[in-house]
Amino acid sequence: MSKKVVEEVGEVENTEPPVQKARSKRFKEQFEDEEVLLVFRKHMVVMRKGLILASVAIMLGVIPSLKWPDYSVFFIGLLVGLGIGLIIMFPFWVRWHFSVYIMTDKRFIQQTRSLLNVNVVDISLDQIQMINYQINGLQETLLGFGTIVVQTYVGDLVIREVPKPAKIQKKMIQILREMGIHPTSKIGGDDDSQEA
Repeated sequence: MSKKVVEEVGEVENTEPPVQKARSKRFKEQFEDEEVLLVFRKHMVVMRKGLILASVAIMLGVIPSLKWPDYSVFFIGLLVGLGIGLIIMFPFWVRWHFSVYIMTDKRFIQQTRSLLNVNVVDISLDQIQMINYQINGLQETLLGFGTIVVQTYVGDLVIREVPKPAKIQKKMIQILREMGIHPTSKIGGDDDSQEA
């Protein structure tokens, strides 16, 4: 009897539509049919001004221990200086962390966010003509950051202080090639249509 039940269950067709997995959204403005291929941020060197100011706040916090040489004065001053340093450093960290460059299979997006400003630049991949990079000077060479220039039909998008610009530029060009976008073939127009 159990054998017959198994055979009957095997004959039943599945009439329900297949369940498609919903793509997880990596950023708020991402479309449903869009896949994220590359995400990068600026180099952490962009936070150097905040780091210097935070270090000065910490040093100023321990100065009272020079007049009153006591461990409690030193550690209280150190904690107060550290707290003020973190408050000073926070806006610089927010600007770095929430400024993201995203390349999807449809477009290139620059999101620059700070505590009070939001700036989004959205470029279709078809508009990109060239992607170049530059590394200038001793600091950029030693710390491994540079500038990427995305040339489009409407102007240039200059992204400064990018970590490993050669690697990111190569990945961006590879994505464009995989998508079938070859800007050099668009310059002369369609040769096939002129021959016909």
